[in-house]
Amino acid sequence: MSLTKIDITKQAMHVFDLLAKDWMLISAGTEEKWNTMTASWGGVGVIWGKPSVTAYIRHSRYTKEFVDNSEYFTITFLQDGHRDALNTLGSKSGREIDKMHESGLTPVFVEGQPTFEEAKLVLVCRKRCKSEIAPEDILQQETIDKWYGDHDFHTMYIGEIVAAYQG
Repeated sequence: MSLTKIDITKQAMHVFDLLAKDWMLISAGTEEKWNTMTASWGGVGVIWGKPSVTAYIRHSRYTKEFVDNSEYFTITFLQDGHRDALNTLGSKSGREIDKMHESGLTPVFVEGQPTFEEAKLVLVCRKRCKSEIAPEDILQQETIDKWYGDHDFHTMYIGEIVAAYQG
């Protein structure tokens, strides 16, 4: 299996299915040291005239350190049949185990960025913006009560999609 470079602006995507039902992986780092995590919050669209993604990472997540210290990150949507891997990558910490290999997936690098051979879609993103989501910026208390009872708030990243690959 190999990944083929595509023009993301020519693709039809069902982003609600991709994000909420299929989930995605956010990965960053170098071939020597990198990490990934499962996420279901985000968006795909056009920001500042460029195809872009928004990704949200809680302060406690190990992957956040890699995204913060990298110019690029990847968003990976896996082919069907990898829900167990997504669950492992979303529930285990790379601080404690080599979850990228424990997941059963095959790590590969495209454009120098980490992803997996089992991908159906990979978006290579260059960070353009980083913004902390502060409690005072959330307009409904019920949102804080439901999603942030532990006060582990998110950082929002906007990444310009600089390359896309299809599996």
